[in-house]
Amino acid sequence: MLGYSWALMTAQVDGPALSASTTPTSILPTQAKYTLPANFLSIGTTLRFRVAGRISTLTAAPGTLTLDIRFGAVIVATTPAFALNVTAQTNDVWILNWDLTCRAVGGGTSANFMHTGLWTTAAAIGGIAAATGGTGSLLIPSTAPAVGTGFDSTAAQQIDHFGTWSVNNAANSITVHQFSIDSIN
Repeated sequence: MLGYSWALMTAQVDGPALSASTTPTSILPTQAKYTLPANFLSIGTTLRFRVAGRISTLTAAPGTLTLDIRFGAVIVATTPAFALNVTAQTNDVWILNWDLTCRAVGGGTSANFMHTGLWTTAAAIGGIAAATGGTGSLLIPSTAPAVGTGFDSTAAQQIDHFGTWSVNNAANSITVHQFSIDSIN
C-alpha cells in the first residue's frame, strides 16, 4: 500500500520565549496552533513533529525541562523531565523530532497515540558539548514506548506544544524558531 505525507502546519514566526516560570506554557506562535478536524485520524496515521529553536540554562542547578504535545487540555504525549547541563548554556540550538502514531480512534477518551522521538541539544545532561565534538540526542520516552493519554478523535482538536521548567529562573529560557506538523498516512 502506498502512503502519502503532507504538511498540516508550519510556523512563520518565533514562538514566545518561556522563561522565569514553572507553569506549563505553550511555546508555539498563535498561528501555528493547528486544529485537527474531527475524525481526521485513522489507526496508523502518524503525526510527525519537527521543532527547533534556542535554549539557555542556569549555571549549577538549572533543574529539568519537560516538553509535551496537547490536544486541547489533554497531554497526548510527553517527554521525560530532561536533566539540564549544569554548565550554563546560552542560546544553544535544540532540535526535536517526535512521531505520534494513532493506535485507537473513537469518542470520549478512547483514541490514543504511541509516540517516540529524539531531543538533541548540548543544554541537556547526556548531550555532548559542541566544542568537544558534537551534541547528543536523548530518547523520548527514556523507557519502553507506551500509549499516551486518551482523547476524543471524533471532535476537532487544537494541537499545541508546551514546555515546563522545574526551576523558575530567567536564565532558563526556551524559544521555538521552527515548527511543523506533517501527517504521514
